[in-house]
Amino acid sequence: MPSLLVNVDVDDLAAAEKFYTSALGLTAGRRFGHGAVELLGAEAPIYLLQAETGTAPFAGSNDRRRYQRHWTPIHLDFVVEDLVSALARAEAAGARREGKIEDRAWGRLVVLADPFGHGLCLLEFSGRGYDAVATG
Repeated sequence: MPSLLVNVDVDDLAAAEKFYTSALGLTAGRRFGHGAVELLGAEAPIYLLQAETGTAPFAGSNDRRRYQRHWTPIHLDFVVEDLVSALARAEAAGARREGKIEDRAWGRLVVLADPFGHGLCLLEFSGRGYDAVATG
């Protein structure tokens, strides 16, 4: 079975480390020179990678990195015990709320953007969590 590593490009490594440790209670692990830091405390390690605005994400790409709010079909969901207090911490650290807290059959969620334009959600499971809606 493969292992999962999460990589998040940012244009300000120090600010990103401060955001993710303050907002979500993650802790810094290993550092890789001045260009990357490992964050621990989630089920998979998260690597913040310094990547300047305007640079290509891979060789030959016509696209360029941009850190204003952008949409991507892949985002991070953080499961928290207390959504209201986790949301307050995230907003105090610089997250931007993108709607109200929503109630779902499995719990509650709120959609945010980090200071680097990446979408993320905070989820609070209730009762059976996702099992309440699982069909298979």
